[in-house]
Amino acid sequence: MAERGRPRAFDRTQALQQAMLLFWEKGFQGTAMSELTAAMGINAPSLYACFGSKETLYREAMALYEAGDGAELAAAIAAAPTVRDAIEIYLMRSAALFSRPGKPAGCMVVLSVVHAAGTSEEAGRALRDARAEMQGVLETRLRAAVSSGELPGGDPAAIAAFYCTVQQGMSIRARDGATRSELEAVAQGAMLAWDGLTRARA
Repeated sequence: MAERGRPRAFDRTQALQQAMLLFWEKGFQGTAMSELTAAMGINAPSLYACFGSKETLYREAMALYEAGDGAELAAAIAAAPTVRDAIEIYLMRSAALFSRPGKPAGCMVVLSVVHAAGTSEEAGRALRDARAEMQGVLETRLRAAVSSGELPGGDPAAIAAFYCTVQQGMSIRARDGATRSELEAVAQGAMLAWDGLTRARA
């Protein structure tokens, strides 16, 4: 006979994965505790004992997302043979990630602009930093290309901001039902601006 009051054993990593998917789909406020416990396979006391609070669980779920899709994008940018390839890969890979069957549409980090409603000011700052991180990755690659002479000109900060804004818009479009091919068309259109953005100024 099981010992009374003993918490049910569970796989923490798997439970966090399920929480991430729920938060990604429904946001912080939109996800009920009953939905979390059902998806994670634990009861509320076990959830609080393991994660501390719903907000802490949300932030851990966001970190798990960043360690997956976010890290994949950053690695693809770093590995691209040219800076133009890096930007195109960033957008095209985003189109694929945002529209995968079996996963919530869009980017969890981008969607946190609205999905994190109800979290603390501290969490809000952390999420803003997370959204800015990818722009920093792009800007670093662009600055290196300017320094090496690969890029003839352009403002790395402005170029990074432009392509991050495009990618964030793609995330919203994906959540509204845009297909991968439709998102790729947006990405390809944005790449048409590349020559103008990087042209040397007289």
